[in-house]
Amino acid sequence: METITQHQKQFQYAEAYVSDMLVLKNIFLETQNLKQVDQNFGLPFLLAKNGKETVAFASLIINEKDEISFKIYDKNRMTESEKRNFYSRAERYCKNNNTSNFKDPEQLKSSINSMISWLNPE
Repeated sequence: METITQHQKQFQYAEAYVSDMLVLKNIFLETQNLKQVDQNFGLPFLLAKNGKETVAFASLIINEKDEISFKIYDKNRMTESEKRNFYSRAERYCKNNNTSNFKDPEQLKSSINSMISWLNPE
């Protein structure tokens, strides 16, 4: 009897760049059922890819306590284990990053507003 093994493709994680924003915007709009990005889009900093397809991203946001936090948006293509792994990766990334968007809420607000203006042209 022959045993067939299936190899699940491992997700790759990468920093989010300007060139990724259109794909990330589309994921956000689909998952939030919106026509335009809003403050909740935040400032994307990390993405998860399955092959060449981006399936999730982590974004810096200002939470209800006016503190810097992050939120993950995904296309529901990750298992719970993969989501936890991506969350842990994003958490470590935030803790190890000392740039002003990760440490200064006012700077982050400004960056988020600039991102929204850029992604929602009038």
